[in-house]
Amino acid sequence: MTSPSTANAVTALTPETLRSWVSEHQDLIVIDVRSAAEFESLHIRGSYNVPLPLLSEHTDELAARLGSRVVLVCQSGARAEQARQRLGAYGMSTAYVLTGGVPGYASAGGDVVNGKGRWDLERQVRLAAGSLVVLGLAGGRFVSPKVRMLAGAIGTGLTFSAATNTCAMGKALSAMPWNKAAKEPTRESAILQLPVPTVKEAPAKEAPAA
Repeated sequence: MTSPSTANAVTALTPETLRSWVSEHQDLIVIDVRSAAEFESLHIRGSYNVPLPLLSEHTDELAARLGSRVVLVCQSGARAEQARQRLGAYGMSTAYVLTGGVPGYASAGGDVVNGKGRWDLERQVRLAAGSLVVLGLAGGRFVSPKVRMLAGAIGTGLTFSAATNTCAMGKALSAMPWNKAAKEPTRESAILQLPVPTVKEAPAKEAPAA
């Protein structure tokens, strides 16, 4: 196992730059860290789905299998940044995070694959959190003042989520039946299927487009 090291600073990549890299670099690997259901709904053509929980469980093994030109993508960039930090702790210092996520890449004219339409996980989290806050305030007015504590608990949870860059509600929602894809990625079907670089390549020299 590779010993953890300090992660490097964030390196953002624009959708336009990724579009050019897709056609110019055969060694490019795009890792989509969203849930399998989100990936099934819309993903960048040729990308590999390694959901963040799976990546977190096998970070050392994944870092050892990746080359020098890796782009991490999700819905907005938040989960991709979490993945970058985890990989950086295991020596993967050359990973890029796609700004704007998969929707941003699609809007920029990137080649994507459309599947079954679903709400993305981040949108579901906003709906669930907002609904619980409204329920707590309404319950506090019409049932019991104590019900207002529900709204306070949600606010505390969201603050903790922002401070730690994690999302317990998102993790819980991802386990719901409507967020399950036909076939969930596993270590064998996702990580072990990645191409192994024959030679460790030098980090990419060009800077991402502004």
